[in-house]
Amino acid sequence: MAKFEGVKWAPRQMRYLLPGKQFAVLESDAKVFAVSRSVFYASCLCFEGIRFFCKKTPSGQLEIHFLNWHRNLERLRRGITFNLSRAQADLIPSVEEVESIIIHQYFKDPAIRAFLEEMADKGLQGYLRPFTVDEEQSMGVTFPGQPAIRAIFCSYDNYLGEPFTGVVIPHMVRAVGLNKTGWLKLGINYMISLKALEAAKDVDPQAAAALFLDDRTHLPLADRCVTEWDSSCCLFGLRDGTIVKIPESELILPSVTIQGMVAILRDMGVKVEERPVTYGELLGRVRANELVVAASIGTAGIMNRCQKLLCVDEKNDVTATHLVDTGHPLYGKLAEAKTYYWDIYKEKVKLPAGMNLYKYAL
Repeated sequence: MAKFEGVKWAPRQMRYLLPGKQFAVLESDAKVFAVSRSVFYASCLCFEGIRFFCKKTPSGQLEIHFLNWHRNLERLRRGITFNLSRAQADLIPSVEEVESIIIHQYFKDPAIRAFLEEMADKGLQGYLRPFTVDEEQSMGVTFPGQPAIRAIFCSYDNYLGEPFTGVVIPHMVRAVGLNKTGWLKLGINYMISLKALEAAKDVDPQAAAALFLDDRTHLPLADRCVTEWDSSCCLFGLRDGTIVKIPESELILPSVTIQGMVAILRDMGVKVEERPVTYGELLGRVRANELVVAASIGTAGIMNRCQKLLCVDEKNDVTATHLVDTGHPLYGKLAEAKTYYWDIYKEKVKLPAGMNLYKYAL
């Protein structure tokens, strides 16, 4: 579903080798070995997407803002831990170590200063992409020999995510809870997302998102629970004015953005429930016209509202169709919360309880 507009990449990327703790700034298109465990087996491939804002203070100093980003860094740390062996535990960096490397070495590198100043002058959105890779030229199915963190960032004008059509895809599962991969941002999870989106287009050629159910495929379809969209978490808005958030689990990526959006919505007086939603309940609410809006929540777009959601049965036939109710108050409330979320970065609005704005002078 991601549709970025006006993307411009920074002129440098960073590399931090975990063995030896060696930092380097590389060209923006720096490569990895073609013969690598990361290429062959997706070994040591985890990543993060982190929104940020760059501004100039009244004195002309550059300042960079992140919202709740320690949660992103902790999620990255969990992904690194998953990709390494127990014998490599001493290589796992702390959140504070990764924070220091990115802020005080990468973002302060003179080679990207002009790029950040342009971002600040134009008020552009920033998107930081830290990721891991095995830097060793290697063969064999083993743990990485030279695990490293790389990072690069871009500015962008817009993220075009709505209105969009979604399709429930019950015959594929994004991740298996037993393997404990669903709650991590791993490269291995996203191929299934692409295949599910392809399957969604078979149901409706205009589909831009697939909605997954859980991995309990032995249960009747109606008893399985909704998990998340192919590349984002979801919220459901009900006719009685309630927003429903799916609880975090080993099948659901713990979204930093959705936690912030929920805090904002509650401050706005919106009732937010966190509870499971079975597919049977979703079907029932669609058929009874009790679902007024389904939303996709993620880093780049913050929030996008689904204009049409198609629900299918075991034969992949459409059995219920939800159309968004743009006249319901929740439709507008979600848009207000999205604007508020981005305004926090710019220090235009009050910071809700439980949220932290990290500011660094460059």
